[in-house]
Amino acid sequence: MATPQMTAPLQPGGLLARRYRLIDNIGAGGMSLIWRARDEVLDRVVAVKVLAPSLAADAKFRDMVREEARAAAQLVHPHVTAVHDYGEEIAPDGTVTAFVVMELLSGEELEARLTEGPLPWPEAVEICAQVAEALAAAHRLGIVHRDVTPSNIMMTPVGAKVLDFGIATHIGAPDEDEEGDTFGTPAYVAPERLDGTPAQPATDAYCLGVLLFETLTGHPPYPADTWEDLTEALKDPEVPRLVGVPGLPPAVADICFRCLSRNPRQRPTAHQVGEVLRDQLLPADPQAATMLSPTVTLPTVEGPPPPPEVKLPSEVGPEWAPSHRRSRHARLALTVGAAAVALTAAVLLGMSLSDPAQPPSGATHTTAPAPPTPAPQTPAATPSAEAAPLAPPPASTPVTPPTRPPSVREVIAEIDRLIDNGVAEGAIRSDAGQDLDNLVHSLETKLATGPVDLTGPVAELRTKVAQRVLEGSIDRAYGDALDASLARLATAA
Repeated sequence: MATPQMTAPLQPGGLLARRYRLIDNIGAGGMSLIWRARDEVLDRVVAVKVLAPSLAADAKFRDMVREEARAAAQLVHPHVTAVHDYGEEIAPDGTVTAFVVMELLSGEELEARLTEGPLPWPEAVEICAQVAEALAAAHRLGIVHRDVTPSNIMMTPVGAKVLDFGIATHIGAPDEDEEGDTFGTPAYVAPERLDGTPAQPATDAYCLGVLLFETLTGHPPYPADTWEDLTEALKDPEVPRLVGVPGLPPAVADICFRCLSRNPRQRPTAHQVGEVLRDQLLPADPQAATMLSPTVTLPTVEGPPPPPEVKLPSEVGPEWAPSHRRSRHARLALTVGAAAVALTAAVLLGMSLSDPAQPPSGATHTTAPAPPTPAPQTPAATPSAEAAPLAPPPASTPVTPPTRPPSVREVIAEIDRLIDNGVAEGAIRSDAGQDLDNLVHSLETKLATGPVDLTGPVAELRTKVAQRVLEGSIDRAYGDALDASLARLATAA
């Protein structure tokens, strides 16, 4: 599409809304021009996206720009471009200028980077993990981007930034415009969008698969410049697989293949994609060696080991932290830390069980009262001095460890697994699974800040599950399992 022509008032030095002083034009899109400008109220340089006058005259396009601003302004995320303002200005001749004010980014578009060829797999996976995390944040707010392409991703010194929520919409909204046309870039459009299926997060998951495929190979799985090209390419029932990428972990190829599934219900969520990709980057993490190396030098102490009857603590940590989503790296670090604590406890216990008559090396002898004389016992009933210092309890009185209720963390992890498995098996519709995941995530965030009364939130979640079962978006068996887990959550420790 030709670059839109702007009218005379939009020139370097011009002023928009008596606040934004235009500096220079720095880019163009299908419906807009991007200006570098200075916010004279807050004294900062920003980017101003101005809709072409021929389009701004149409209320439908102005509404689209306004919705973009509203959708993106809700997202506060390190990998989403921040939106500061939206405005409309009417010139004396009746010309309408609609614009969005955004943070000004420095860097280059991913599309320009890919003109040099595919990226090394660790770089491609890192970029796509950041994009997946940005999309997961959007989905939690009920927003679907629908046009995640290399031209809408800016590579900046702080990582990837997702741009242009110009055709974003809310989950469940009609996917087509009033004339029945489909918005987007054909090579990145999910197959179900050609049929006008309502917007859903699975659409963005498909875009993630295409993005991952292209960053690793240099081309999209279905090269298509037009809707006809895409329709023709999708006639092949086989979903392309990633092959021939040096050193690529199998898990990356598998998650890409799942994202490209023709069935939206079989695609992973953006959150799941981000977790899988992050896990594949852990071995290359420069902190791994530090996390795995011992941090405490334990003294060498001679003495008997702790008897088997003594139970060491099995868990060390705060009463509550939203840790069931930890990566493998974090879980491994926690395991090493717990092992060090357990070993320290064992050494100290061994010291306490050693012969009290032998003071530690360097200890000062003091006078102490003589211990009481033990009652005489028959030789047959008296164990030797070298025997176990602690006698086991009689066989007639077995020791039963006290049972404890499940922790909130454990139950939430169980609920997460049920949702993930249900969506993967098609027993939970993806939008219903995302909705429940959002509610659980919200509750988890509140718990991380302090004690929360779970009675009300759990009752709302159980009602939500029951409604979803009745409408058919959650299978009855999974609905019963989720309800049982939520009931346990209400009484969890």
